This record gives sequence, C-alpha cells and structure tokens, in this order.
Amino acid sequence: MANYTYLALGDSYTIGEQVPFAENFPNQTIQLLRKTGFAFYAAEIIAKTGWTTDELNDAIENTAMLDSYDIVSLLIGVNNQYRGRSASEFKVEFEHLIQKAILFAGNKPYHVFVLSIPDWGIMPFAEGKAREKIATEIDEYNYICETSSKEFQTNYINITTSLREDGSKPDFFAPDGLHPSGKEYSKWAVKLSDSILKELQQ
Repeated sequence: MANYTYLALGDSYTIGEQVPFAENFPNQTIQLLRKTGFAFYAAEIIAKTGWTTDELNDAIENTAMLDSYDIVSLLIGVNNQYRGRSASEFKVEFEHLIQKAILFAGNKPYHVFVLSIPDWGIMPFAEGKAREKIATEIDEYNYICETSSKEFQTNYINITTSLREDGSKPDFFAPDGLHPSGKEYSKWAVKLSDSILKELQQ
C-alpha cells in the first residue's frame, strides 16, 4: 500500500503551542489514520504561533514543498481577529489560501479539510476581556470559513463548539491558559480523521 502524504497549514493551533509535538492535532490525526490501516508519512506542518492569513501565505511562497499532497488541512484566522482586522479582508485572503490548498491537494477539493477557528475568548487567558465581542467576531469569521469552504467544495469541520464546551475545564487547556491541551486536540483529530477516512474509502 502506498504511503499517503498530509500537509497541515495554520498557526499556533496547528503546531500545538504549549503541548508536546506528538499531541498536536495533525500528529494525532496521523496516528488515528494509521490505526485504521492507512499508511501515512509524518504530517508536514507549515504553521507558526501568531500567523495571520497573509503571513501564512508568505510562508507558503517561501517554503520548498512537494508538488502535491493526498490530504491538506487549513486552520487560520484567529490572529486576524485578535489584531482587529476586518472580516472582508479576511475573506479575500482566506479564499486565496483555500485555492492554494486545493492546488496542493492535486486539484481535489474534497481532499482539503477546513477547520473552524477556535474561540479563544472562552479560555482562562481571556478573563476580563470582552468575551461576547470575541465570540461574535469569531462567529463572523467562521461563517466566512464555512461558506467559502462549501463554495470551493472542500470539507468543513466545526471544532469551535467543542472548545466552547471544554474551555473552562482545566484538562482541556494548556499551561498558558490560552491554547488547547492535547486532550482537546484529540477531539479535533477524531473529527478530522473520520472525515478523511470517508474520502479515502470512497
């Protein structure tokens, strides 16, 4: 059986800031897929804490990559919201990234998996901040993520609801009180791997 390749594009949520490397969601996803019998190379991750959509795009332009990958995931946007950037600007840049992701997936949009933006306002770090405003803006960004994902016929995975349910539980956030723990990432990995399996088994 041929080995599959997986490219994960994103920011701190993709690298798993503050958690062991093996516990970020791309690596946990690979482990779950291997357990089902699919041979996967280690995930190739292009992500950095603090990146916005334009910074991720710049990094892609300056990184030597394979011509194509079997699976591509995209999770980006929280830092656009954090920096107070407009939703309209985000939409343009995000759709550009989706189109790039599709190209990386060999022009197979159904092999691209867009994950929703987590609501950092639910985390302990946001104590004393305008949590309702944060939630509203994250929802606005995620509406763009979902509608754009569907427009380009990629897969959309909602992980925002999960974090909102878990964000106040100590087991589900990292020591900095801002990022998720490996336990939360494991829930995302289950959703992502299940979605990937549906495509690979067709």
